Order: sequence, then C-alpha cells, then structure tokens
Amino acid sequence: MTALPSITKGTRIGWIGTGVMGVSMCGHLMAAGHPATVFNRTRAKAQALLDQGAAWADSPRAVAEASDVVFTIVGYPEDVRRVYFEPDGVLAGLAPGRIAVDMTTTSPSLAVEIDAAARKLGARALDAPVSGGDVGAKNAALSIMVGGEADVFQAVLPLFERLGRIILHQGAAGCGQHTKMCNQIVIAGSMIGVCESLLYATRAGLDPQAMLAAISKGAAGCWSLENLAPRILKGDFAPGFMIDHFVKDMGIALEESRRMGLELPGLTLVNSLYVEAAKAGQGRQGTQALFLALQRLAKA
Repeated sequence: MTALPSITKGTRIGWIGTGVMGVSMCGHLMAAGHPATVFNRTRAKAQALLDQGAAWADSPRAVAEASDVVFTIVGYPEDVRRVYFEPDGVLAGLAPGRIAVDMTTTSPSLAVEIDAAARKLGARALDAPVSGGDVGAKNAALSIMVGGEADVFQAVLPLFERLGRIILHQGAAGCGQHTKMCNQIVIAGSMIGVCESLLYATRAGLDPQAMLAAISKGAAGCWSLENLAPRILKGDFAPGFMIDHFVKDMGIALEESRRMGLELPGLTLVNSLYVEAAKAGQGRQGTQALFLALQRLAKA
C-alpha cells in the first residue's frame, strides 16, 4: 500500500459540498494554511471560499486529482454514491496514497463500499460524520465520529482537529456511521422532549425563559435544550440541520435496526412526526420546527 500523506501546512485539501456546514469547515482548513480546491453543484454556494482563495474544480474527479486529502459532505446517500462512483467522481481521480473522507451522514454499508473501492486504487478512505450543526461547524466545535483504519485516522487527525473538539476513532469502515446513528437516535428523543416541555410550559402559564433557566443545567440539560429551545422561543426555525436531512438519518437508523432485528419504538414515533412535518412543508426548516408540528397536534 502506498504511503499515506504527512499532514503539513502545505497539504492540499479538496472539499466537495459547500452547504451550511461545509463552507465553514473548509474555511477553517484554509485558515490553517491548506490550499483548497472546491466543488459544489451550485457554484454560488462556494463563492465565499473562492473569495478566500480556494480554487474551483468542475467535478469531484477534478477535486480528487488536485488534492492529497479530499473531504465530502453532501446531502443524501444517493448524492454520496454519485459523488464517489460516477465517471467524474472522486474515485476516478483518487491517486494511490491519497485519502478520501466522507463526512456526510449516510449508510454504514455505503461507507464500507467506498473504503473497499479506495483500497483497490491503492488509496484510503474514512467515514467521519459529525454532530454539532451549523453552530459547531462555525465554531470548529464539532464532534467527529470516525470509521476506518487506525493509521489513516491518525494521518488525518491534524485536519480533524481544525474542525472539532471531540474526535474519536470508532473502529473499522462504517463504524463512524453506526455511531452517528446512535447520536441521531438520542437527538430524536431529546427533540421531542424539548418541544413538548415548551408546549407544556406555555399551557401551564409559565414563563418559558424562566423554565429553561431552571431545568437546562440539571438532569434535563442537553445540547438541544441549550441551543435549539431558545431559537424556538424566538420563532427562529431556520435550519442548522434540516428536517429533510434528519428524516433521512432516522430512516437509515430504522433500516439498520430492522436489518439487525432490533425494534426502536421511540425512534419510530419521532420519525413519523417529522415525516408529517415534512409533508406539511417544513422539510427545509430546522429540526426545532418539530415544535410547530406538535403545536398543531396540541391545537396550542
């Protein structure tokens, strides 16, 4: 197997997917001195990075050809498959010794497939989904869950450290994605709790702000309560993480659960509520917009 790149200030990075999180994440690596080549289906969404000095590539393949380490963070498993496996995809341009890092939340089986395909080329791959939303991306405070070989993880770790605060190797290819499913299962439960607590507080005649101050530092404390409950109270349902993408994640978790013969009734319930919210036209709002769906059910 060809030697892995040694990460230095001049290590060339590629970035595919410059959405609400990707643009901040790539920006942190550029600020650390790494020359960047970027691609996004909508070039305008990459303009901020181009203005900072990133080079534009016309395809994922061209990004891979110009990079020592290429990162991808796109929307859905089908987008990941297209970005990696089409004739102008990452794998068509990934040279021996180069590394591809998929930070999309996608299916564990697809991560295993990408890893195997990269190995056939003499290259390497990691699956490294993240948690922390737009705030975590902007503040370089993400949690990063990494699957793949330990030596590849260690090689890329200096770059991960520019993006997140909690970076843990979870095991072989696909294990990063499995860990992210665990993360999303917890978030599903916490989000319904946060939203229903706010509905209860309002119906009981409490001051919701005072209620949050009372419970947020105790046993009920969680990221969603700290970061998303205040947005709900302000009527801010803009996406840090879109409902459509969360429905996708829960669908992957439920599919994997069925494959393992595991029933998850709590996740099934929350998924059904989010599916209804998406059908009601809220799919591109943030996950905190579950409050609006529950509010309609409660006729609050």
